[in-house]
Amino acid sequence: MNKAQLVEAIQDQLGGRQQAADAVDVVLDAIVRAVVAGDRVSVTGFGSFEKVDRPARYARNPQTGERVRVKKTSVPRFRAGQGFKDLVSGAKKLPKNDVAVKKAPKGSLSGGTSTKKAATKKAAAKKATAKKATARKAAAKKAPAKKTTAKKATARKTTARKTAAKSTAKKSAAKKTTGKKATAKKAPAKRSVAKKAPARKTSARKTTAKKTTARRR
Repeated sequence: MNKAQLVEAIQDQLGGRQQAADAVDVVLDAIVRAVVAGDRVSVTGFGSFEKVDRPARYARNPQTGERVRVKKTSVPRFRAGQGFKDLVSGAKKLPKNDVAVKKAPKGSLSGGTSTKKAATKKAAAKKATAKKATARKAAAKKAPAKKTTAKKATARKTTARKTAAKSTAKKSAAKKTTGKKATAKKAPAKRSVAKKAPARKTSARKTTAKKTTARRR
């Protein structure tokens, strides 16, 4: 089907051949201008037209087989939509009394591709700023937590030192009291020994008394 046949196919729906030709020309011109400008034209259920950049490369001449360098170029590309693919493959049947390509959903025709791109860029920028703000808040919250943990650690160390000092003081006091008790217990033992010494003297006196009585006899 060429352009003339296409016009004939749609002239009955548009009210005449001239109206159909003008409609086809306007639609094709709008698609070409958008793709040249770098925009993507997508029709729901039909497909999308877009501009693709090809880098410089080497190719072969099919007639001579000679290797030829191809410069960097930009080419248009059409990608068929899922509905179009299903109709061509036979997964779906063509409707007899309805349009093969369904109408676009409500709200999709309100803005162009440029407005959609701008909206997506703005949304991405807002998300990035929101993520940065949340990261800063999280960092600010984490900083005091670290300081409090450091304070707790120092407090624990000081309490441990105090308890260690108290335990050593208690041990030293206990040693002093035990030393005093031991000395107090040992002192009376020496006194008892000193008291026992006069007992020997009495025995010696008794022996002298016996000797004097013996002499008198």
